[in-house]
Amino acid sequence: MNYKLWIFTTLLIAACQSEKKNDYKEFHKNLKEANQYLQRQKIFEDQEKKRQRDSSFLVFNIVDIHSIDSSIRVDVKYAGTDNFMRQQLYQHIDAIYLQKNVAERIAKCQSYLKKLHPEFSLLIYDGVRPVSVQQRMWDALDSIPEGERGKFVSNPKNHSVHNYGAAVDLTIVDETGKPLDMGAGYDDIRKIAYPSLEAQFLASGELTQNQVDNRKLLRKVMQSQQFRNIPSEWWHFNAYSRDEVKRRYKVVLEEPAF
Repeated sequence: MNYKLWIFTTLLIAACQSEKKNDYKEFHKNLKEANQYLQRQKIFEDQEKKRQRDSSFLVFNIVDIHSIDSSIRVDVKYAGTDNFMRQQLYQHIDAIYLQKNVAERIAKCQSYLKKLHPEFSLLIYDGVRPVSVQQRMWDALDSIPEGERGKFVSNPKNHSVHNYGAAVDLTIVDETGKPLDMGAGYDDIRKIAYPSLEAQFLASGELTQNQVDNRKLLRKVMQSQQFRNIPSEWWHFNAYSRDEVKRRYKVVLEEPAF
């Protein structure tokens, strides 16, 4: 029997015995203590898993962004099903992990954004992405020719900047936590999401000036720390080129196993 269930059952039996003695208060006291114990145990286990995960990533000098700046908002899209594959891709990663010096640069971007618009905040969707997950994404889009597919998901054989913890997917949110309107959602594979085609879509009326201005604000903030946007995704920024990250960092092939 699971030890948690055993403890809960033991306390429940004790509570029931108290009930037989018509001790109503004692019955509910035992139930409350059992629930409090299980809650404390869950908190402890969650903290231990995070400690193990952080320790595993320290081998790569990769840190949780919240250890650098807790004001930055996160929504780890691939830890749930709210993503273009509609399935959970990360089994253990439930925070945004990045190379430490990359995380420090993003924290400076957050500070810069706050100076421009105190009510706004960065919201990060993805950081380090193991090659094994990159492969699943690549395979899921096999109906798209490789040349076009590479504009959306890097070929895992070549390793992407995400695989080294030096790329970030993010947006800007307002004071309520609502993302600014960028004219296309995160992971949108349509060409309207391409920064390189903004002028074309603005001229056709498919993008508004406000949507383009929001994208420009994001780029301005990220470029303040030399992050580079890519032509096909308004949300994706690299800290360095692919060749540079290969010289600087170790590639993350798999999620930490625990």
